Amino acid sequence: MENSSVELIFVLHGLNDTRKNKQIYFAFGLVVYLVTLFINLSLIVIVILDKTLHEPMYLFICNLFVNGICGASAFYPKILADLFSDTHVISYTGCLTQMFVIYWYVFCEFTTLTFMAYDRYSAICKPLEYHYIMTHQMVVKLLICTWLFSLLETSVGASLTSQLTLCGHDIDKIYCFNWDVVKLSCSDVTATSIYGYIILFSHTSQAVFIIISYIHIIKASLKSKTEQVKFMQTCLPHLITLFNFNISLLLDILCARYGTGQGLQVLRNILGVEFLVMPPLINPIIYGIRMTQIRSRLMQMYSHTFNALRSVVWQG
Repeated sequence: MENSSVELIFVLHGLNDTRKNKQIYFAFGLVVYLVTLFINLSLIVIVILDKTLHEPMYLFICNLFVNGICGASAFYPKILADLFSDTHVISYTGCLTQMFVIYWYVFCEFTTLTFMAYDRYSAICKPLEYHYIMTHQMVVKLLICTWLFSLLETSVGASLTSQLTLCGHDIDKIYCFNWDVVKLSCSDVTATSIYGYIILFSHTSQAVFIIISYIHIIKASLKSKTEQVKFMQTCLPHLITLFNFNISLLLDILCARYGTGQGLQVLRNILGVEFLVMPPLINPIIYGIRMTQIRSRLMQMYSHTFNALRSVVWQG
C-alpha cells in the first residue's frame, strides 16, 4: 500500500471485547478524563497565580501537569468516540497524529523528570549554590529545551515511520502506537530500528543520570534531619512519579514487541492504558497531597469557591 495515494484506514482491534459493556466503559472513561483535566488545570492555575510558587521545583511540577493534559487528550477523545461506534477505525493521518502527540508526551515526561532530578540534586547536595545554579533564566531554558528536544525526537521518529510502505491495516491495540504500525511495514525498517535504539540509549542515559543524582541525594539526606524532611517532602513524590511512569511504559513496550495472541489482548490494553491514564491522574494527586504549599493553596482555592457559591445560593 503506497501511503501517498489513497489514504489508508487502520482498524483498531483492542476494543473487540468491550462491545457488551461499552456504556459502562464510556461513563468510567469520561469521568476519569474530566477528573484528570479538572485537577491538573486547578493546580496549573494555582502555580501560575501564586507568586510564592514561582520556584524551579513548582514550575517543573506545573510542566508535568500541562504535559499530563496533553497525554490524556491524545488518548481519551478517540477511545470515548470508539466506545459509541461499532467500527473502530482511524485514518492514516489521524493515526500518525495520535502517535506523534503520545510520543511527544512520553519524551517530554521523561525529560521533565530528569530535570527535576537535577533540580533536587542541586537543592539538597549544593544548597549554597542552588540559587546561582537554578536561576529563573535557567529554569525557562530547561523548560523550553524539554519541549523542543522532545518535539525533535518525535518529529524524526514520525518522519521515518511515514516513509514506510505498509502492507496491512490491523492494529491489535485501542490506539495507534509506533511499533504496531512499523510491524505492518513490507519495506525495510532498518532506519526506524536504528533510531529506536538511539532513543533507547538517550533515555537510558537520562535514567542513569537520575539514579546517580538520587544516590548523591540520599547520601546527603542522611547527614541531617532537615535534609531528610526535605527529601520526604520533595523527592519522594518525584520518585513515586518516576517509578510509576517508567514501569508502566517499559511493560507496555515489552508487551507490544513480544506479546502476541488474542489471549494477551486484555493485558496489552491494561498496560497500554496505564501509562497514558495513571501519570496524568496520579501526578497532581501525589504532589497535591505531599507538597505542603500546593496543598494549602488548593484548599484555600476550594474554600473560596465554596464560600462564593454558598453566598450566591443564599442571595438567590
